[in-house]
Amino acid sequence: MIWGIALLGKYPEQVQFFDTTLRDGEQTPGISLTPPKKLEIAQALDSLGVNVIEAGFAAVSPGEREAVELISNAGLDAEVCSATRSVIKDIDVAIDAGVDSVNIIIPVSELHVKRKFNKEQAWILDVTSNVVQHAKDRGVVAEICLEDGSRTKMDFLRKVIQRALDAGVDRVTPCDTVGTLTPERSLEYYGALHEMFPDMVLGVHVHNDFGLATANTIAGVAGGATHIHATINGLGERAGNASLEENCVALELLYKVKTGINMQRITSTSHTVSRVTGMQVQPNKAIVGRNAFAHESGIHTHAILRDPTTYERIDPALVGATRRLVSGKHAGSTGLFNNLMTMGLEPSEAQFNEILEQVKSLGDKGTLISDTDLYEIASKVMDIHQQNPLVVDEFIVTTGNKITPTASIKVTRNGDSYMEAATGNGPVDATLNALVKAVAIEDPVELELYQVEAITGGTNAVVNVEVRLRQGDRVVTSRGVNEDIVLASVNAYLNGVNLYQNMKKDRQ
Repeated sequence: MIWGIALLGKYPEQVQFFDTTLRDGEQTPGISLTPPKKLEIAQALDSLGVNVIEAGFAAVSPGEREAVELISNAGLDAEVCSATRSVIKDIDVAIDAGVDSVNIIIPVSELHVKRKFNKEQAWILDVTSNVVQHAKDRGVVAEICLEDGSRTKMDFLRKVIQRALDAGVDRVTPCDTVGTLTPERSLEYYGALHEMFPDMVLGVHVHNDFGLATANTIAGVAGGATHIHATINGLGERAGNASLEENCVALELLYKVKTGINMQRITSTSHTVSRVTGMQVQPNKAIVGRNAFAHESGIHTHAILRDPTTYERIDPALVGATRRLVSGKHAGSTGLFNNLMTMGLEPSEAQFNEILEQVKSLGDKGTLISDTDLYEIASKVMDIHQQNPLVVDEFIVTTGNKITPTASIKVTRNGDSYMEAATGNGPVDATLNALVKAVAIEDPVELELYQVEAITGGTNAVVNVEVRLRQGDRVVTSRGVNEDIVLASVNAYLNGVNLYQNMKKDRQ
């Protein structure tokens, strides 16, 4: 039915993104952000080029108000918004925090109005007029977010919108709050509203309960919406909100709709949000998952090396990502040889066959092979003495209740000793921060991805820490295994940095 949407819908030349990562995204179970963390994400969103940043819900708590105020005063280019209930006090708290706009959430379905407020829907009409008028009287941009709009009768929805327009509302966003739309229905729904109010700025806000958020958003745009609510990495309550990166890339590449987003910053913004929220991105997530541009199959890697478009519709560089050829049991000789050449290794035919055999054997046993693992395998087969330019001599970590985690570390770098100290959000973060400072090589190495899993059970579990590091346009994967998660993390990072240094040496 997507073909039907393409034929029936008329896509605009330009849309704008309203990013709600810091409000709807933070409502993801397990996420709670401090004001400094919210500011860090807001700055990343601003660099990404979103039009509106919903900084939070100022009236929810003193911390939320502090965060909204901090972001409002940060001098960002984006419009800074706060969500509010359809309550005058909420609107005042948000405006007093310095926002440019308010996103007033108004429940409109009969189900929501009766069950939450024990009121009749007609009551909502006066509420809508009053809250929009108050926001406009106070001189801010007013948007209404019509909660559960997709399950509201169209006649009543039209009356609510007309009241809002009469009061001077700037944007109207009917919401598919529980993700109940289908692409066909989304096209029809937003298309009908656009036809009723052709001059109105119409927003689309959908949830992903059925996995249809991206399709429903694009269908809404085909229907006439030009104001897209979305979150980075699709964060949000339950199954999440519409994913900004998916909608942006799909609209730009498949539908030729301009979004104003700096697409080369998509991957780095995704990593920032994942790191700050502590919410990992699923590996096969479109656009930003770690496997989105990774290839292992021999048939695929052989073709990719000849012409990347054979198996990549999206150029990784377009979204600030890097293609990876993975070494594993499905690896073909072409891809594996390319990885070895990239590391500066040129095995003989016999040596290469042995390396390939070992890689496939480990893969058959369920072992995931990082780049540093491959380098170690090849070094042993080729009888190359591995030199580690960087060695950790010792480190000390202090942490505890009401104590800021602090680490000091001593590193030998090319024969010289260096000591550094740093703080962090926990012992691992503090130690890695100190290590990064101590390493201080000429070309900085960025920690793109950090993952940990327990290999064995119990309190003395052996953990496997996997990291992905970037230096310029080159990405390597590394891992460390130890009963001590801090030591495993140090080893994973250091192994990767040493690989970079050895690769550089081999090219000189």
